[in-house]
Amino acid sequence: MTIAIVSSFSCDGNAAADIGNQKKGNNSLPMLWDFGAKKCIPCKKMAPLLDKLAEEYKGRFIVKFTDVWMSENVQLAKQHGIQSIPTQIFFDENEKELWRHVGFFSKDNILSKWKSLGYDFSHNRKETKTTK
Repeated sequence: MTIAIVSSFSCDGNAAADIGNQKKGNNSLPMLWDFGAKKCIPCKKMAPLLDKLAEEYKGRFIVKFTDVWMSENVQLAKQHGIQSIPTQIFFDENEKELWRHVGFFSKDNILSKWKSLGYDFSHNRKETKTTK
């Protein structure tokens, strides 16, 4: 997989090469990182949804996918404590994990979760971090 370049989504699975470019020093954007597999049924259901989110919210948050069943991504999955797939991890713009979910997660639920975490993407501009 070529990992998504800021808010794009790719489903080929190999995250290892691009992880440094995506998560270190490149972002002032929050990120949704989905750990799954191309052959997992709930993961297959997530793929078009993630693709749509990446397109619609480009420049406001990053969407990434990692196929954990690819041998080159096994260590990355372990580093992030992935035990079941799909797992979505929400990161702030400083790379801090904010929340995680295991299983299928709808677009509405994802956007709702971002909002509950203090990010309002309903405006047609770069994300707005709300104060709590």
